[in-house]
Amino acid sequence: MTRARRDDIRNIAIIAHVDHGKTTLVDAMLWQSGIFRANASVAERVMDSLSLEREKGITIMAKNTAIRFRGSTINIVDTPGHADFGGEVERALTMVDGVLLLVDAAEGPLPQTRFVLKKAIEAGLPPVVVINKIDRPDARPAEVLDALYDLFIDLDATEDQLSFPVLYTNARAGTCRVNGQETTLVPLFEEILRAVPPPAHDQGSPLQMRVAQLDYSDYVGRLAIARIVNGRVKVGQQVAVAGPGDPAGEALPRAKVTTLFGYDGLKRVPIEEAGPGDIVALAGIEGIGIGQTITDPDDPRPLPPITVDEPTLAMIFSANTSPFSGKEGTFVTSRHLRDRLFKEALTNVSIRVEETGSPDSLKVSGRGELQMAIIIETMRREGYEMQVGKPEVITRQIGGLRHEPMERLTVDCPEEHIGVVTERVGGRRGRMTHMVNHGSGRVRLEFRLPSRGLIGFRSQFLTDTRGTGIMNHLYDGHEPWQGEIKGRQTGSLVADRPGRATAYAIENIQERGTLLASPGDQVYEGMIVGENSRPGDIDVNITKEKKLTNMRASTADEAARIVPARLLSLEQAIEFINDDETLEVTPKAFRLRKRTLSASQRRNRT
Repeated sequence: MTRARRDDIRNIAIIAHVDHGKTTLVDAMLWQSGIFRANASVAERVMDSLSLEREKGITIMAKNTAIRFRGSTINIVDTPGHADFGGEVERALTMVDGVLLLVDAAEGPLPQTRFVLKKAIEAGLPPVVVINKIDRPDARPAEVLDALYDLFIDLDATEDQLSFPVLYTNARAGTCRVNGQETTLVPLFEEILRAVPPPAHDQGSPLQMRVAQLDYSDYVGRLAIARIVNGRVKVGQQVAVAGPGDPAGEALPRAKVTTLFGYDGLKRVPIEEAGPGDIVALAGIEGIGIGQTITDPDDPRPLPPITVDEPTLAMIFSANTSPFSGKEGTFVTSRHLRDRLFKEALTNVSIRVEETGSPDSLKVSGRGELQMAIIIETMRREGYEMQVGKPEVITRQIGGLRHEPMERLTVDCPEEHIGVVTERVGGRRGRMTHMVNHGSGRVRLEFRLPSRGLIGFRSQFLTDTRGTGIMNHLYDGHEPWQGEIKGRQTGSLVADRPGRATAYAIENIQERGTLLASPGDQVYEGMIVGENSRPGDIDVNITKEKKLTNMRASTADEAARIVPARLLSLEQAIEFINDDETLEVTPKAFRLRKRTLSASQRRNRT
């Protein structure tokens, strides 16, 4: 069967470390391709369409768009840069023929740069390297390019992949530097057309398209987003759905394509027919999942499944059992929680949802704390109530020995904090592998440590470096169990009765540690209201009121002097909890609590 190419299409994914400017560059490419009117009002980082993406300034879901340039269609997939969402990157790479590798001109290659580039090299995709943010005062593009060559060689890139083109851009300004002159992004578009091969296909082959993403439309129902590998698809066509585990020779489920969408800029536009290399969204196939192949019912040919790295972290999700359960959420039962989590697993290839021994609890496995926090926050905003336990790493038995996941940790901090950072990481079974001082007052340190050593480390690291440190980490294989790592060294201040917190009680308790509750907050027995400054838990009466008498005193009208409560974010709350504690999550609040609420029962157990 002869191979043919479609010269009017290019499919490319933009990959990079978090915050190196992928989405900003896509913004500039969309503007300069003429997708928007000159007077159009368009939000910054237009591809970050989820509210959580806009709030956190990161890309969570891989999304695709299409632009026209000199008669060709360039399909662009914007991918996440955070290691926890690596499954999105792996999924996106199955849809493209080349990658645009973006690197910060000052920071250079970082852990996620290594991860995404490794996946692209393994897939045999040709790279176009873009060194971005060349306007930074501390930019060092020549050194960054040398580091990139070292990284390519280290990852066993082929000779063709090593001869990558390099462009220098300022994505925020929408400019590309050529021969020392600032110009538009036209050289980048031209390089994409030249360096990225057009999609190849087998002439006369039946339909083959692998589903890489799912979406939902209120008008046409579930949408399967896929790239057509071979054949053609049109509205009204009968298709079959084949999964990687379907037995050969058995009849496959059939469906009819009711609606077909192509991409024009950010809009989906209805089309009648599409061919090899096109990225389309089609409706009419209920129950389809990611990784399944839409194929010809008379000559079904399933494509290989999408493979992603194994999860490294697990958390227990269970129905909310606190005294406040059902008061703030819409979906509060274990059935609601179960349905929502299994629905999430259908669209998120990098997580797994498993049954536990309890009918009210499920085990959710993923890539990291941030990924878990995003799932929890999304569900909370949808009206769900739940409880989540402390994150635990997933171990394996290899050769009869217990192995645990390891992480490559990269720290960028001022020189004066080297000692405290090294000490903290050493206490978490980490060992330094590399140190670079660029002479700018900041140092880059690289460590290798167990994944469980990072649980609760981020907030401590930011405190130690006074908010000036930057840390990034990436999964780096498994090693034999590294030994015990001590968790949080402080205990908790636990409310011993229900009621409303008072300023009078807080003023007397705050000497014991850091308060997490403010005057007027409703509390219940077993709820954690503060962090003890010493090991061990203390039961406190945070609802105690000042007794009123008719006797005058010199301090009668003295106002209570209380320190403002420490407000934890969701990620900080997940890091805070110990083994015997859980986090209660509702649409209005998250509360830390003991697994056993009754103070007398906890004392009897100890």
